[in-house]
Amino acid sequence: MRKVAIYGKGGIGKSTTTQNTVAGLAEMGKKVMVVGCDPKADSTRLLLGGLAQKTVLNTLREEGEDVELEKIRKAGFKGTWCVESGGPEPGVGCAGRGIITSINMLEQLGAYDASENLDYAFYDVLGDVVCGGFAMPIRDNKADEIYIVCSGEMMAMYAANNICKGILKFATTGNVRLGGLICNSRKCDHEKEMIEELARQIGTQMIYFVPRDNIVQKAEIHRKTVIDYEPTCAQADQYRNLARAIDQNKMFVIPKPLEMDALEKLLMDFGLGD
Repeated sequence: MRKVAIYGKGGIGKSTTTQNTVAGLAEMGKKVMVVGCDPKADSTRLLLGGLAQKTVLNTLREEGEDVELEKIRKAGFKGTWCVESGGPEPGVGCAGRGIITSINMLEQLGAYDASENLDYAFYDVLGDVVCGGFAMPIRDNKADEIYIVCSGEMMAMYAANNICKGILKFATTGNVRLGGLICNSRKCDHEKEMIEELARQIGTQMIYFVPRDNIVQKAEIHRKTVIDYEPTCAQADQYRNLARAIDQNKMFVIPKPLEMDALEKLLMDFGLGD
């Protein structure tokens, strides 16, 4: 089983990219479990057709720790298993603890056992690595492969570089490796070339460039992935290609994060400082 965590700046499209990629893998016949690690609990809604998923933390609050696996996971698009960690009440506690609690609970209940025949476990992780809780999939060897969703916007690139610092910190004591950058296009000038250069300097690859298309938003309004909503459209093929790129990926590295001066120089070199 491959254990994959998707990171990136808040609002960059991690959950959308994750769910559409998982739909592509499921269409290929892969058995996938998605664990949403965002307190908003919106990491699986497209795979579930908008069905409200009761979070692990809410289930534990209401029913205690004596719960069955089927209470905290639901079957989604083409048999994908969907789990939402949830979070504390607003203003109380650390949201990262929800990740720790839910993964530990899934392990105790046998969700990762060989009998489940999982090909992939995907973790859709909130925002930047600024909290030990959110770094947990990296820190505790819960994830082996990291993909960072970014764009040609400065703060998205800054976050990607910052996440690489987190990967570097834990790669020396574990097996976690960076599988590449996924560019979720915002139609910035020179975007593809800029992310390819960022990847080169970090020592990784831009594993895929996802073009911007309004069909993604239309599918979300209908509570579906693009592959489910409009399977014959060009954007659906883009997500299928991304799924294949991840499935066939052999390049896993310990990244070399850039200093801020080097990152700013990269932006200047592509004319963004004019």
